[in-house]
Amino acid sequence: MTREYDVITFDCYGTLIDWDRGIQEGFAAAARRVGVEVDLNAALTAYHAIEPQVQSAEYRPYRQVLAETAQRAAATLGWPMDDDTARFFASRLPEWPPFADTNPALERLYAAGYRLGILSNVDDDLLEATIRHFTAPIDLIVTAQQVGSYKPATGHFIAARERIGGLRWLHAAQSHFHDVVPAVQMGLPVAWINRKHEPLPPDGPAPLVDVPDLLAFAAWLEG
Repeated sequence: MTREYDVITFDCYGTLIDWDRGIQEGFAAAARRVGVEVDLNAALTAYHAIEPQVQSAEYRPYRQVLAETAQRAAATLGWPMDDDTARFFASRLPEWPPFADTNPALERLYAAGYRLGILSNVDDDLLEATIRHFTAPIDLIVTAQQVGSYKPATGHFIAARERIGGLRWLHAAQSHFHDVVPAVQMGLPVAWINRKHEPLPPDGPAPLVDVPDLLAFAAWLEG
């Protein structure tokens, strides 16, 4: 197979790791810990709405972002989550599971000769703990901690370009907001792993390809 790219980078949480399931399981565990009941679907919806607001403020470690977002989401449901419980919620991120297609797809891409990397909005230690879930080597890592900003800011992509050099590079991610938009702004080819089957926002920008999961992405690369 002739490869058009040398390096493929991925967003991690939401693309490789089941972010929604992890968040819901985190809220469930935190609620059990303090003996409260929580609507997990409502908690997830609130978390999605609040986290970009928290990340857009002055940079803080992702553990703090997780904890503050969880507290603010819980508050919308009438649960005054205390600081210790919020830190417990954040500490569970390394337990968030990969999607069923993640490792088969990564192994397939690695076997085909691609160098694999991750650009993630987390702290170094959290991503290091998460990588144990993957069965293919990941040898390029750029985190929010390293660049001092969160996507959709372009710091991850600038740092990755410096490390990748002149190699042919393709990025792949689930979030249009966090990844497709800044990648296109950087002139980088990007694949939208559109797990939620979302329509393209009317103001774009369009990815190079829109696929429903990582196995479909691997098949597209194979032509």
